[in-house]
Amino acid sequence: MHKPLLAHPAVPGDGDATGQQVGGIAQRIASAISVGMLTVGERLPPEAELASQFGIAVATLRKALATLRAQGIVETRRGRNGGTFVVQAPFPTVETITSTLRNTSIVALRDIADEHSAVSGMAARLAAERTPPHFRTRLAELAFRAREARGPQDLSMGDSRFHVEVAVLSHSQRLLTAEQGLQAELGPFLWCEDVTRASSQLSFTEHLSLIMAIEQQRPDDAQRIAVDHVRTNIRMMAEGQLRIEARALNTAAVSC
Repeated sequence: MHKPLLAHPAVPGDGDATGQQVGGIAQRIASAISVGMLTVGERLPPEAELASQFGIAVATLRKALATLRAQGIVETRRGRNGGTFVVQAPFPTVETITSTLRNTSIVALRDIADEHSAVSGMAARLAAERTPPHFRTRLAELAFRAREARGPQDLSMGDSRFHVEVAVLSHSQRLLTAEQGLQAELGPFLWCEDVTRASSQLSFTEHLSLIMAIEQQRPDDAQRIAVDHVRTNIRMMAEGQLRIEARALNTAAVSC
């Protein structure tokens, strides 16, 4: 029995899949890999099962997998123990991160903060409300694993996997979909040492506070902690923007 790793609503209009639809499916699978829902070396669910999770035809799924193979993210092996396996987790280069953040407006960052606060805050609140009394979640295990991670990609994946698990505990498919997408989009920016300089210890401390609020069924506190955590992250991204601009100005001044 394979885990339902791709928390996405069915894709409409699959009868004649367009390139955009295929690209969207490929991106969703890549996002699941980038936030740690699937790890390098792990086998994807069988094609029929994976297509069913998305609500698409197997032929459309195969086109999406072909895209991921071309990107070097997965490979398909034949034979008795064959299947499609993850061979590389996608992660942007420092240059891509720097360029993207530099070209993101303050208004856009504010909108990201609003969206992520709403999603993560409500996911944490529902997790606290819907987690049974005395139930031991996987959150502590994931928090410790994230703290022990080394390198930007592993730190990003560990942190994202923790927050996706909070959304899993909300028992809201749409919140899980949104959280997974936001983590895949924003995680690399937070852990790029040349840009944002996030603290794994600070993140760990905030994660522990959130775990206690969820497992002790304190929804107001869980929501507040999650929202504060998001706003801290967005503030670090804004500070990263300033550092990028300062470096660009210094470079320009030296070249004059």
